[in-house]
Amino acid sequence: QVQLVESGGGLVQAGGSLRLSCAASGRTLSGYAMGWFRQAPGKDREFGAAISWLGRSTYYADSVKGRFTISRDNAKNTVYLQMNNLKPEDTAVYYCAAAPTPLQKNYDYWGQGTQVTVSS
Repeated sequence: QVQLVESGGGLVQAGGSLRLSCAASGRTLSGYAMGWFRQAPGKDREFGAAISWLGRSTYYADSVKGRFTISRDNAKNTVYLQMNNLKPEDTAVYYCAAAPTPLQKNYDYWGQGTQVTVSS
């Protein structure tokens, strides 16, 4: 069983930056791809970014491409999401998740989420 805990959310002005972290415990993330998803009020959860187990491949939603960067430190069992040039429409609860492959539809493990609020 993998437990995921997100941190780093908060309130930021438009144009600002935040760095989210996702720490795993219970077992290592060995072999797992990791993803970041987000859910805004009244909207469905949507894919944001994903990274393969060794970090050689990354994937981004069009809405965040060029502004967000996903990375991981397997020695620390931690995944990051660097978010730059934030926009009010980025306001959402952000979740990290783990799965055998980066782009599969259903991820196996989920964190509890961290709130990101971007003011205009």
